[in-house]
Amino acid sequence: MIFEVIQIITEQVNNYLDEIGLDKSVVPENISLLESQNDEATKALKDGVALTLINLDEETTLKNFPNHTIENTKTIYKNSIVNLNLYLLFSANRDYYINSLKDISKIIEFFQGKKLFTQANTIYNRNNIAMSNVANFRFTVELYTPTFEELNYIWGTLGSKQFPSALYKVSMIQIEREIAQGEGLLISKPESLTKRKE
Repeated sequence: MIFEVIQIITEQVNNYLDEIGLDKSVVPENISLLESQNDEATKALKDGVALTLINLDEETTLKNFPNHTIENTKTIYKNSIVNLNLYLLFSANRDYYINSLKDISKIIEFFQGKKLFTQANTIYNRNNIAMSNVANFRFTVELYTPTFEELNYIWGTLGSKQFPSALYKVSMIQIEREIAQGEGLLISKPESLTKRKE
């Protein structure tokens, strides 16, 4: 679901940029490849905005919730769902610095207007084969402001010069493999442990 969420966000932001008369400039790509010898990545990142996954963490508060479903007369038990938070970095590498600032400003504007993404309120390319397995989803996107020290560490880790950027925390992405760990029968009637003597 990580790829699917990034794809949905990319499409949504690009649609907004197109609506307000800017180029559809956002591409899901690793910004650190800009300085590499990878010609394909360099071409994708030229005069555009890179959307890069820089970190993810598990939402530990939901880690121990039981995960089971009831089907007919059986209870199907599964491992707990993995709830993830994604940290997505929008980095503007436009030919003109002022265009980079405009793009970042408009991206922040978009997420100010839409923080909650669900199957019902989000239009995305459902004909894309990679997106065909997307079921119901619900996640929120909020601006995450790192300290100067964290920001320096992020760009140092990416091994690139710093670009105008905005970092967002995406909560919560659920990942679950459809595999049962066990099953049991439902208790249909409570039975008395002792019988009354007459």
